[in-house]
Amino acid sequence: MLFFSHPACLAHDPGATHAERPARLEAVLDALRRAFPADEWRDAPAATRDALLRVHSPALVAQVLDETPVARRLDPDTVMSDGSPEAALRAAGATIAAVDAVLGGDATQAFCAVRPPGHHATPDTAMGFCLFNSVAVAAAHALAVHGLPRVAIVDFDVHHGNGTQDIFDAEPRVLFASSHEMPLYPGTGAADEHGRAGGIVNAPLPAGGGGPEFRAAWRDRLLPRLDAFAPSLVLVSAGFDAHRLDPLAHLQLDADDYRWIGSELAALASRHAGGRIVSALEGGYDLDALRTSTVAYVTGLRT
Repeated sequence: MLFFSHPACLAHDPGATHAERPARLEAVLDALRRAFPADEWRDAPAATRDALLRVHSPALVAQVLDETPVARRLDPDTVMSDGSPEAALRAAGATIAAVDAVLGGDATQAFCAVRPPGHHATPDTAMGFCLFNSVAVAAAHALAVHGLPRVAIVDFDVHHGNGTQDIFDAEPRVLFASSHEMPLYPGTGAADEHGRAGGIVNAPLPAGGGGPEFRAAWRDRLLPRLDAFAPSLVLVSAGFDAHRLDPLAHLQLDADDYRWIGSELAALASRHAGGRIVSALEGGYDLDALRTSTVAYVTGLRT
């Protein structure tokens, strides 16, 4: 397993009371380094503008990178500080570097411990704590630079990855598979949303649902579609806010559910993609739950 991160990701500071605070990443870094002390860590490079422009508009890229960011609020939930532009570049750059590493044979698995998260960022809008859609940037890089025929994006964050769905709505080479609580922010992700290319598969879960409902959604709906798609690479938006302790949602998962989904996704990657799977941190806002869930997920990937 390769791990990617960068100190700049801690310098994105949306405010002391904001849920998406630097302490989240500190908790993840500490937990992963303690649990897997022998694994290699690499500094995330900065993504290039060209890489960002594969999925984002020039206006959004300029808004994040070129305008003075001091305590700038992009929407009620999404705030920038002086450190935000580089943090967003490093988060996206981590996923690109991870894709290059697994496709280049350095490893079969990589985990990007980065922030800000990305899966709500649409082609032209930063929203929901997200500036650039790092996993989408990585998928577009895999298609454009490596010429992969099929890329799967898996998202088990409790909030639907509306940005990722929007970006690849008409792209037949990408399958986007998501479980999430519904109704909940951002209000998208209904089971009948299939995308213009038919590559969207959503499994909404009701408030109060737990491990049995989560596992059934993946076993019965999402994993079969992923198997039929036979991806050449699996990318994962790994959000841990469906945990029962998380303050921003109402699902009831525990760490063992994340271990289970990690194991299932690793098996999927082994069947179709030579084991190649890249994960990137998305949500998760209770620090204890975030620590245990992240370690459980990576443990599942390795089994």
